[in-house]
Amino acid sequence: MRTRYWFMGTALCVSLGFVGCQTTAGSSGQAFSYKNMPVADGSVTAGEGNKVLFKGDSLPLSGNGVKIGNTLRDVKVAQNDLTLVNIAETKGAGKVRIINIVPSLDTPVCEQQTHYLSEKNKGLDKMVELITVSVDTPFAQKRFAQEAKIANVTFLSDYRGGDFGKSHGLFLEGPHVLTRAVMVVDKMNIIRHLQITPELAQLPDMEEAFQIARRLVTES
Repeated sequence: MRTRYWFMGTALCVSLGFVGCQTTAGSSGQAFSYKNMPVADGSVTAGEGNKVLFKGDSLPLSGNGVKIGNTLRDVKVAQNDLTLVNIAETKGAGKVRIINIVPSLDTPVCEQQTHYLSEKNKGLDKMVELITVSVDTPFAQKRFAQEAKIANVTFLSDYRGGDFGKSHGLFLEGPHVLTRAVMVVDKMNIIRHLQITPELAQLPDMEEAFQIARRLVTES
């Protein structure tokens, strides 16, 4: 079974394009070219005993799952300078936060998901903290942000051991990446929205996350 998941993980990495930053923005100065990618309908439940699909193949989720109404768990992630920060105590703590969770920024779907967070939020970035978490190294995240010219998103790395993913039930043990998800956390660190895409190759509904975050800002 472990061999099967290792093979699936390797195939997933190759298929998703884990081969280097592919951003179309950057030194050329060109705007990001959005593709017509499918948006997931519905969500998987986080944690052990649940699974996501990658082109029809099952990948089990690992870790102690969270759900809407739970408090964001204390866990350290790495910043661009390699220093560690508690995910519950980032610079936007005390504000509404949107946590964008991707397997790797070096893939087309993850890239578009992160650009969408940065560029399509319609001014939310002035009121909430936008965060992207992946297992990419802090150096790779910093390079991606620079080449993509994304300055309004906090990039945090779970590369050290997948602790964020495992503590929230969002880790894929086989390929050793985070699953694809989006989370909205209120200013008290309560999870108010969580969508885990049932199919890894699909985008989460970022517009729904934006609407919920905007409502929480208005209510506060």
